[in-house]
Amino acid sequence: LLPGIKLGAHILDTCARDTYALEQSLEFVRNSLTNIDIYNGYYCDDGSQAKITNLPAAVTAVVGASDSSVSGQVANLLRLFRIPQVSYASTSAKLSDKTRFDYFARTVPPDTFQAKAMVEIIQIFNWTYVSTVASEGDYGEMGIDMFKKEALARNICIAAEETIPNSANDGTFDLIVERLREKSNAKVVVLFIKGSDVPKLLSAAKNLTDPFVWIASDGWGDQEAAVKNVKDVAEGAITIELSSKPIRAFNKYFKNLTPDLKARNPWFNEYWEDKFLCRLPYTKRENSSFPVCDIGLTNKKFEPESKIQFVVDAVYAIAYALDKMRKEVCGTPSGMCDGLRNLDGASLYKAILNVTFQGEYNGDVPSDVASRQVQFDERGDGMGRYDIYNFQRVNSGWKYVPVGHWLESLYLDETKVNSRLGSLPESRCSAPCRPNEAKIVQQGDNCCWICKPCQPRQYLIDEHTCEDCGFARWPTFDLKSCYDLPEKYLQPNEVWALVPMIIALLGIMMTGAVIAVFMKYNDTPIVKASSRELSYMLLGGLVMCFVMTFVIIAKPSIGTCALVRLGLGLSFTVCYTALLTKTNRIYRIFTRQTSTNVQKVNYISPISQLLICTALISVQAVGVVVWLAVEPPDTQLVYPFGRQDQVILKCKIKDKSLMMSLVYVMLLIIVCTIYAFKTRKVPDNFNETKYIGFTMYTTCIVWLAFVPIYFGTQTDHRIQTTTMCIAVSISAFVALGCLFAPKVYIILFQPEKNV
Repeated sequence: LLPGIKLGAHILDTCARDTYALEQSLEFVRNSLTNIDIYNGYYCDDGSQAKITNLPAAVTAVVGASDSSVSGQVANLLRLFRIPQVSYASTSAKLSDKTRFDYFARTVPPDTFQAKAMVEIIQIFNWTYVSTVASEGDYGEMGIDMFKKEALARNICIAAEETIPNSANDGTFDLIVERLREKSNAKVVVLFIKGSDVPKLLSAAKNLTDPFVWIASDGWGDQEAAVKNVKDVAEGAITIELSSKPIRAFNKYFKNLTPDLKARNPWFNEYWEDKFLCRLPYTKRENSSFPVCDIGLTNKKFEPESKIQFVVDAVYAIAYALDKMRKEVCGTPSGMCDGLRNLDGASLYKAILNVTFQGEYNGDVPSDVASRQVQFDERGDGMGRYDIYNFQRVNSGWKYVPVGHWLESLYLDETKVNSRLGSLPESRCSAPCRPNEAKIVQQGDNCCWICKPCQPRQYLIDEHTCEDCGFARWPTFDLKSCYDLPEKYLQPNEVWALVPMIIALLGIMMTGAVIAVFMKYNDTPIVKASSRELSYMLLGGLVMCFVMTFVIIAKPSIGTCALVRLGLGLSFTVCYTALLTKTNRIYRIFTRQTSTNVQKVNYISPISQLLICTALISVQAVGVVVWLAVEPPDTQLVYPFGRQDQVILKCKIKDKSLMMSLVYVMLLIIVCTIYAFKTRKVPDNFNETKYIGFTMYTTCIVWLAFVPIYFGTQTDHRIQTTTMCIAVSISAFVALGCLFAPKVYIILFQPEKNV
């Protein structure tokens, strides 16, 4: 590499101040401007070319700086003179902008990758509410901006945002910690701060009873100086450092160095005194109380700076680029040439971006100097590789324990991560809502919310909104959707249906038996005396009443609902018009016979009686037909009383409308009862009126009991339906028992009275 050529170096201290670094840079830029081509225009008296001595050397490239704000200021100056710059530690994403920093490159990645790594660490521990602290300047402010952008994309909220000004004092750090503490739910603090700000911030947080979990960028990294005297506060911190390997040759060289007034490194003696808290002769600490320094690092615990590799990479990147250009412009196997002395900065920068090497260096630098590939992307950025550390108490000391790494994605061994409190705390503004609750997010803060329970009939459209499922629908168990409620109706195998059906079936059988007896003894006196035609009509009505039980219990449909509306009132009308016609006929006969002026009674023939019954029945029939026309039969789904998790299939009949349809029947019952009461004193040979009267009295009692029971059992459709069926059957049984049982008994068991 670069045979016959040695690279010189002019080393300057930036003091981590951008203005001072800019002043230093102007010095070597001025030197470059005076480095003119001495081979053109200057000749000696003998005609030979002049040789100018003590000419300041031209700067071909710059390595540095460490701080991003310093590198940015220097880069703005160097670009004016087309001098390439390669930084070994500046990670601000701002420096990737080639429209502003077109001669800047770096062997480290931009903070864009570091911000992604920090967000992924926070995600893996399910932290959603964190605070941030940034150092003033490009590194801190740009880094935190990148973090916030990544955090927002992954629903991580920022509780408090603090910035450490360059002029910060102890009071500033105390105020920052106090503002962080106000956000009590944010247990995690993300740091994008310079190494010099770390111990000051940790010192301010020393007295906190509820310590934070620090997530720190490479500004903290794995530096021992960052946690000096505040190790207990730093315990549990998760830090990120650029992935690097130790350089054994450099470590060996560095350990053999000793303080020497004639050392070429003007800062080495100061470093030695600060590192070991001692004093050297002929220094500012000469008369201080510090102990005299022990010379030699070989037997001392020594941890080299982790970024040494990136410094070496930066130097070698420039060397490889120069070597490539030397081959192109010189054409000689070794040594310098005029073309190499007058390099174009743009060409050199382009060559730097195109270098790729694996660390197989010449000289006494071993091949393990970089076991990874070194290269730049089109923006001049290095490859993104990070090591993840957890600062832990190990035995009697403290140590940065490797717990993972990041290379395009995060790998983290959670079992190795320890916290100051033993277990990692939760860091969230609000606890997760339960499955049946919606998040009511506070305005301007997506991580803080109030959990509002959804109503019983609601489901979650999304995590923020409860929506009603709609009529006859119910939310699923996980509240993600709704389903149609199963239609409930009285099933034939339920007790509520079996009991009335058995009663009705018994009634049909008994009525059928009476009809059979009457038909067999159709011409006997008792059957004739009971108005055979009206008796058969009455028996037909009773059968209709018993059959109505099966229609009412059947699954509601348009057909069954129409039959209920038509048959319920009509069956009663058939029964009570027959009874009314009988009582009216008896009443008219005996009132005319007891009168002083006896007249012939009209319309008492069987045909007349049937016509009168038919006319009375037609009134009910016409009324029901009109009702069906005005309100067509249909089914409906209704909620049971006080519940919305069930739905009942019923006929679309209003209870009031049903009662109104029975008003005519009630009128017939009342009139029939009045006639029965008036004919109670007729001769014994016509004592059927007494049975009719008893039937009507009992029917009135049944109906008076049925109405309040029916309306009082609306909470349970089964009880209501069963009540109606049994009331209808009882009314039929009363008529069957009171009117026909005595006659059947005489016909079958006392035939001698059937004369």
